[in-house]
Amino acid sequence: MRIEHAERFSRRIEDYLAALQAGEVNAICAHFAPQARVFSPFLGWMDVRPFFEAVARASGTSVLTLLDICVSTRGRRSATGRFTYDWGLKDGSRVCFDCVDVFDFDADGQIEQLLIVYDTHPIRRDVGDKYA
Repeated sequence: MRIEHAERFSRRIEDYLAALQAGEVNAICAHFAPQARVFSPFLGWMDVRPFFEAVARASGTSVLTLLDICVSTRGRRSATGRFTYDWGLKDGSRVCFDCVDVFDFDADGQIEQLLIVYDTHPIRRDVGDKYA
């Protein structure tokens, strides 16, 4: 992968995570291609806007701490972002977990697919049906 692609993908991930932390649905969605999809361990495959609207409805103040970004060395337009998600929920409770997001980008550098990976077992009892 050329260096400029790595820098562009890294910046896109950093900007996406900043918008996610701020809870700004329009700013989040601006990073995605129109046909993009998101996979969530809780909600399965969803279109981008409905997914992030559900996240916003469930969320209060959250803090995301970026740990690393790894860009494909195999010529794919993909990268991963590893971060700690200190997720504040609307009811005031907090859930903290490590997360890896797998991003696939289109030719313009927009996110066309996001696969969210984290262990839901320890947090399911705390989050429950708060997406509803």
